Amino acid sequence: MANDVRKGDHRFEVVVDAEVVGYAEYLDAAGVRSFEHTVVADRFQGRGLAGQLVRQALDATRSEGLEVDPVCSYVRRFIVDHEDYLDLVPADQRARHDLPIEA
Repeated sequence: MANDVRKGDHRFEVVVDAEVVGYAEYLDAAGVRSFEHTVVADRFQGRGLAGQLVRQALDATRSEGLEVDPVCSYVRRFIVDHEDYLDLVPADQRARHDLPIEA
């Protein structure tokens, strides 16, 4: 099974064999990308697709020069587990998301 992550309309999508099987929805405003919700279809869970999706979405967000508001609990946990993405969340917003203040 080949999979890929692509940017759609207000969401990043993970695609397996030409089928969208998951997505991370976001809203952009004033230089901040707010990740609202991440979903992977039940039958595709446990394959690491959500992690791949969020990693590539955060990498794209970084390359676009945007900050991150991790409203989505999965994105928030991903950032806690991968502190190299912590710098994407403004320091003054980390406490409200229960994120470390410093990496």
